[in-house]
Amino acid sequence: MAKKILLGLWFSLLLFAILFLFWQNEFKYSLPTPIPQNYHKVAMGSRIDLGKCWATNNKPVFIHFFNPDCPCSRFNIPHVSGLIKKYGDRINFKIVVLHNDKNFTIDEIQKKFGAALPVYFDSAMAKKCGVFSTPQAVIIDPSQHLYYRGNYNKTRYCTNADSNYAQMAIVSLLEQTKTPSFDALALRAYGCSLPKCTK
Repeated sequence: MAKKILLGLWFSLLLFAILFLFWQNEFKYSLPTPIPQNYHKVAMGSRIDLGKCWATNNKPVFIHFFNPDCPCSRFNIPHVSGLIKKYGDRINFKIVVLHNDKNFTIDEIQKKFGAALPVYFDSAMAKKCGVFSTPQAVIIDPSQHLYYRGNYNKTRYCTNADSNYAQMAIVSLLEQTKTPSFDALALRAYGCSLPKCTK
């Protein structure tokens, strides 16, 4: 009888550990990021004042909002790097690092993406663009209007070609076709929440 109780407790503990690991590493990242109480919504088409230090050269600007400690941010590094390689000659790619507790260098961030991109540590830009989670893609057209703000893909590793939302937005802007109609999975924020970039 004591062995059965111990065995039952052991299996219960094992099941709890598995469920906890699943929650920590998978399920909680599939839930939408809660909208902050003081969130100021920025509508698509709004003018975004980039300021003088964000030279655009009359090209669209793609801002990757990134937190090096956010698992979701880390998962899509290869995908973002691929976008940079494919469209970097036609779009100004920039990375905004959002993290309150650690200091990262520009060189460290550039190495992660394998590209010498401008890197900013500017949480004010997130507010300007209506971003409250990482990772998020923001595309600003040459007239500095918000063209797209949302997710990269519906999968964590950006492996579903049919839901490459950010890439679809890039293509529609560059080819000047009609802006794609995106579903909630594209536009609802998922990932690590600001300001502390935790889930």
